[in-house]
Amino acid sequence: MVDFLDSQLYQRALVGALLIGFSNGFVSAYVVMNRSPLKLSALSHSLLPGIVLAVWLVGLTAWSAFVGAVSVALLMGLSSVWLAKKTPLDQDTVLAVLYTGCFAGGLAMLNRLQLQQELEGWLFGNILSLSNADLWLSFSVGVLAVVVFSLFRRSILMVLFESEVAKTLGVPVNVIRYGVFALLIMVLMTTFQAVGCILAIGLIVMPGATVRQLTHSVTALFCWSGILGAIGASLGLLMSYWVDLPAGASIVLVQIIFFIIAFIYKILVRYKK
Repeated sequence: MVDFLDSQLYQRALVGALLIGFSNGFVSAYVVMNRSPLKLSALSHSLLPGIVLAVWLVGLTAWSAFVGAVSVALLMGLSSVWLAKKTPLDQDTVLAVLYTGCFAGGLAMLNRLQLQQELEGWLFGNILSLSNADLWLSFSVGVLAVVVFSLFRRSILMVLFESEVAKTLGVPVNVIRYGVFALLIMVLMTTFQAVGCILAIGLIVMPGATVRQLTHSVTALFCWSGILGAIGASLGLLMSYWVDLPAGASIVLVQIIFFIIAFIYKILVRYKK
């Protein structure tokens, strides 16, 4: 443990794990209530072409990858809505087609532009490569997510569960929907360098899914999901150091262990009743 804290590389990675874990865990409460993990998973895989293009045009930085990924996410989201209206297919089916096509295109672009080694961390994650700019980006996005969901939680949940009632009360339904969608993409992007785009969905779903088994309080769901996300990410980083495993895989494995423990606890409580 002392050796771990003496390393500046691991100190920066630990700060990143806490920031990324908390912000992803916090918004995972909304993702679980919205029942949209698979849609978010499709988007996380489809962001690869945007990252590759951004890197090819201006180089690999936290901001270039962020802008490239968000641009593709918005294009994906709007395209899925438009195609769902123009075809007899539902939006989930359209998203499945688009995200597999985008991911395949991204891999082809990686090969064509010979960027495999430079972008390997974005596919599988390398939290040890976080820079100060990455930490500031994660901190900024995390603060924005917590502030937005805390200040506008009532309106956000009203749009989520009672959109027609929200419209009659003058709540800007479309603004909130697109704003939350954009915010989720921003939070998801901060996860890529920690666990990669393949495992990113785990951090933005598992904390909320774990806590949801133990509480019906919305406030508790948001708060404890954020705390659990931060704890799981930091413990996963420590585990990767102790047993020499990839950090991204270790972080997600710890979150899975938390989920299983909560599941077993819930069953035991029901059994005792």
